[in-house]
Amino acid sequence: MAALTRLYPWLRLPAVVSAPMLGAATPKLAMNVSTAGGLGFIAGGTKVEALHDSLDQLAQLSRTISSQTRASDDVLPIGVGFQLWSCKLSLATEAFQKHVPAVAWLYAPTKQIDLADWAKGIRETTGGKTHIWIQVGSVAEARSAVDLAKPDVLIVQGSDAGGHGLAQSAGIISLVPEVMDMLASIGRSDLPVLAAGGISEGRGVAGALALGASGVVMGTRFLAAQEAGIPSGWQNEVVRLSDGGQTTTRSTLCDRLKETKGWPACYDGRAAINKGHHDEEAGMSDQENVALYKKEAAQGDSAWGDHGRMVTYAGTGVGLIRGVKSAAAIVEEVQTQAKACLGHSALSSRL
Repeated sequence: MAALTRLYPWLRLPAVVSAPMLGAATPKLAMNVSTAGGLGFIAGGTKVEALHDSLDQLAQLSRTISSQTRASDDVLPIGVGFQLWSCKLSLATEAFQKHVPAVAWLYAPTKQIDLADWAKGIRETTGGKTHIWIQVGSVAEARSAVDLAKPDVLIVQGSDAGGHGLAQSAGIISLVPEVMDMLASIGRSDLPVLAAGGISEGRGVAGALALGASGVVMGTRFLAAQEAGIPSGWQNEVVRLSDGGQTTTRSTLCDRLKETKGWPACYDGRAAINKGHHDEEAGMSDQENVALYKKEAAQGDSAWGDHGRMVTYAGTGVGLIRGVKSAAAIVEEVQTQAKACLGHSALSSRL
């Protein structure tokens, strides 16, 4: 944990990170997470103009925050996430020439060697000021990432995560310890690991720390932040859903409905089960399902829910979310809960 606070001195422990969810992770959400003592991310997307605009907004927001939250005068205290299969390295290197983020989060490469190219290119562009975090979903991916790209932090995502991830993966309760053992076997016990997937409140954070993680990443929890850039129908579903292991599922249906092509074959996505899933199970063709999805998209907030068709990405921890709060309140609440859960155990001395 101390390694994270050395890298990011504004962090308060336990470390809470908001995921780079495209569209949902607005600049205001990211900055408010960081000013609350976490580390907020935006998504890099695919268009350099949009990324420039987001970084401009973050630079403006950074002028209003305490100097204690700044990484340095020329480094923004936030991160930018990139899904490598869908964008070019030049997207990051061009944007980072003007505004330098503290972190670049890399995941979903077409080929593992792409991680090395991106890490090298970003480090050269920012003179090493932007640290490299790499998301992995298996022990093999973690070993490959460490060997190829020498990341500053590993994000270990388990199968309970909402949105995209490896179709075949374990939950963090076994995945994180096995990754930690692998790192120890190659002399890299010093590498910070963040746990992701199914963590929505402080008890999950405490559990991740017990597994050996240095902190956590939360995505679904921040969909219920006031600053999240998602339709109210989606946000209402995140608050309404319970029993996430039964009300969400992993599949490729969401990408087919949204006609998103290009994800590596080993990826799928976890989302709330709705009419589209039920109709597919009953034998409906993709063509008809897509047509109904497009038709319902025009109906606004009523298009979400059990009988709706809109894609509602959410992890299995969705049932632990009780309401919409500010990003800062979420960070503070989760950290307080985690510390209370740990109590006076040996782990509490690490916070």
